Amino acid sequence: MNTTSASAGAPAGGSWEELVTVALLGTERRTPPGWGLGREAPVALLDAAAVETLRRRAGVRPARAAARPEPAARDPRPALPPAAARRLAMLLADRPGAGGGGRRGTAPDLMELLPQWLTLANARGFAAPPQALPALLDAARGRTDLRPAALAFAGPRAFWLARLNQEWRFALRSAPGGGAALPGPEEAERVQQLWQEGLFAERVALLSAIRAKEPDAARELLTTTWATERAEDRLMFLDSLRSGLCAADEPFLERALTDRSRNVRATAAELLSALPGSALAARMAARAGSCVAVDRMRGTPTIVVEAPHECDAGMERDGVAPKPPAGRGERSWWLGQLVEAAPLGTWPGRFGGRSPEEIVALPVADDWQGELHAAWCRAAVRQRDPGWSRALLGAPSAPEAGGPGAVSLAERSKLLATLGAGERAEWVAGFIGTHGLSEAFQLLGVCAVPWAGPLGRAVVDALDIARDAGSYPWSFSGVMGLAERCLDPGEAVRLDGLTAVPDESENTAPGAGSYWAEAFQRLVTTLRLRATMASELAAP
Repeated sequence: MNTTSASAGAPAGGSWEELVTVALLGTERRTPPGWGLGREAPVALLDAAAVETLRRRAGVRPARAAARPEPAARDPRPALPPAAARRLAMLLADRPGAGGGGRRGTAPDLMELLPQWLTLANARGFAAPPQALPALLDAARGRTDLRPAALAFAGPRAFWLARLNQEWRFALRSAPGGGAALPGPEEAERVQQLWQEGLFAERVALLSAIRAKEPDAARELLTTTWATERAEDRLMFLDSLRSGLCAADEPFLERALTDRSRNVRATAAELLSALPGSALAARMAARAGSCVAVDRMRGTPTIVVEAPHECDAGMERDGVAPKPPAGRGERSWWLGQLVEAAPLGTWPGRFGGRSPEEIVALPVADDWQGELHAAWCRAAVRQRDPGWSRALLGAPSAPEAGGPGAVSLAERSKLLATLGAGERAEWVAGFIGTHGLSEAFQLLGVCAVPWAGPLGRAVVDALDIARDAGSYPWSFSGVMGLAERCLDPGEAVRLDGLTAVPDESENTAPGAGSYWAEAFQRLVTTLRLRATMASELAAP
């Protein structure tokens, strides 16, 4: 074979580094190898790159093939019904910002419906379609609130995929052990091995899992390595004892009161104060009782307060922080901590057998009411006491809109969380009926989904009133968004009459009527879509 003739017309090669340099600088500034008359410089550069690429590949020796990855674990759950699988694909295809901003129109926000769809699918025990896993993992990567439900639905195949894609590694971090099942309390050898050798996240998950099944076994496991753990790790491990907290935990927590870490000591004191029968709770009750009493010598029985004059070593050991935050007086700071940690059950006995409602209604001398009631609010939340929560919340229709003890929306929300779902919804519905929606957004966030009938009707009625009053609809966009996700889909029938564009009066903001109609149309469309989603997942 004549090699000279075979290579005639072929581009001359060049070193790979030289070709890269020409490509970066541009052919107008650097002549490419093999360029001659009648040929365009960019074409010559590409031809030379092709020749050099072939040479480089021809010079590479074959390597041993990498081991094939093990197949993904089988998912034993049943497959989604076909209609539900198609719906999932639609929800995952919707991306935030796809509409280009501006008015949302009447189309439902599919990404906001995805969490609800996942909750339903997990409740019914379906497996994720394999072809949907990449999009599902991408969605969970962008939204941390989706991760628990998305990974539970994705199942073992998602963890298999996450090991192959760096962008999905969050799934392995979110599921300690990379999705592998944690050993149970009965597997003593595996438990000890993971506890001694596992990563921190794996150890936290193991402790929490055992605590949920056998609280005593979890506490004993923690005791075996407590003295050698880092302070920040001890704090996280101690926090896991909140689940299933009981009197048997008291000796361990009492020892933790002398821990070298201030945060660990504070957490141990908080947990002990949530045990009304603990020795710490008794000590705090005695201290708080010496500061708060009823003065019966006045015309009306009145609560009088004598705040502590110092924070002694015993108070510090029991979790009282000696230094107040900026702008706070020392004595009021110490008093609040004592009252917060004292068992609420001790106060009726100290106040002549009065009920929580009667105690909260008593006047408090010398402007101590705010401090005292705020501490009782924190105690009611910490001790999960619904009786005191009701007393401190007061009637939802009260003029002060939150009872004598709730001084902020955040505190009201925490107090409401101690009540049952039905009572919570009823209270918020009464609040909205009296005070409207302007302050209700945070309270609605603690109500169970879907909203109970009275609460849903109160929200819809308040929105209707706001529309008729000519209010700006965008002021209620947050509540509208909540309603789309939380209203019972059965409410769609009642909303049909609100989807028309209302007549605009002279007090109406320009264009507000069409905005309101659009918002109600979107709400109705979303509720009906949610009903369809539920029926698709219920299909055999």
